[in-house]
Amino acid sequence: MRTKAIFLGFLISLAGTTPVLASAPQDEDVRGSFMTTRPKATGKVTGSKSTPTTRPSHRRPKAATPSASTPVVAKGPNNPATVNTARIGLGLTLFMRDSNGLAVRTDPSHEFRKGDHVRVLIETSADGYLYVFNTTDNGQAKMIYPDQELDDAGNYFQAHVPFEIPSGVAPEERLRWLTFDEHPGAEKLYFVFTREPLAAVPIEDDLISYCRDNDGKCPWSPGAEVWAQIQREMNEPVKTARVSGVGRAQTSSEHRAATRGIGLNRDDPEPSLITLTGSTARNMLVVTMDLVHKSISMLGGPDEEMQ
Repeated sequence: MRTKAIFLGFLISLAGTTPVLASAPQDEDVRGSFMTTRPKATGKVTGSKSTPTTRPSHRRPKAATPSASTPVVAKGPNNPATVNTARIGLGLTLFMRDSNGLAVRTDPSHEFRKGDHVRVLIETSADGYLYVFNTTDNGQAKMIYPDQELDDAGNYFQAHVPFEIPSGVAPEERLRWLTFDEHPGAEKLYFVFTREPLAAVPIEDDLISYCRDNDGKCPWSPGAEVWAQIQREMNEPVKTARVSGVGRAQTSSEHRAATRGIGLNRDDPEPSLITLTGSTARNMLVVTMDLVHKSISMLGGPDEEMQ
């Protein structure tokens, strides 16, 4: 796979999926479960009036110090450490740059050509951690997100605070889109969303240090134990739904939220693709996508290989 562009295979993998009717009962259940966790509209615009040139940090928030009035619950068989009340999920919307430079919702089945520009808007239904692993032609898995050169190597997402890949407010135009080139390849993407960080997977300063001290070994590759855990979880059932809206431009609320770290509410557009765990007991959502794609060039042109 070519270039440092993250999620590049995922964008193409969507093109090979089978459309699902949004009116199906299961789709309504999935959409409802995802959308009702969004807050209701307040009628107020929050956040800075000016658009920042960099995205909000995706590093983990510092743990709050318990106050004297905070109850302490002992852990044990009758007192689980956490109680999950909802399924965890991902919402994804694919955008393509039109002739006027606008980001327009695109049908994933669209056949992309050399020179097409795309980006994806990502939304989670809960606070958690997002990892993306890639294999090329059944080769060794590599972690392409988090990335030591992006977002301070962080991968923490807040529920319903959308995130653009890549950023629409990058300082240079070439950094704002993923651009298709002519190079083919068979890819498999593993999207892993977890309530807690994955053990033995470096993020933030650990990932930055690893890449600095191990020149030429990044992107990081998971060990056998981590990869076996992901393989087990990817067999767990999931529920999916699709929402129509092809041809509509990205709304100002979506762009503002993605670039300022502001949460979406129930009045904002739904993601084009929603995937949820099949059970509230699951602490990890793994989605795999098999694909054959036209490679994407970014951050240096088509001759730069992903490391």
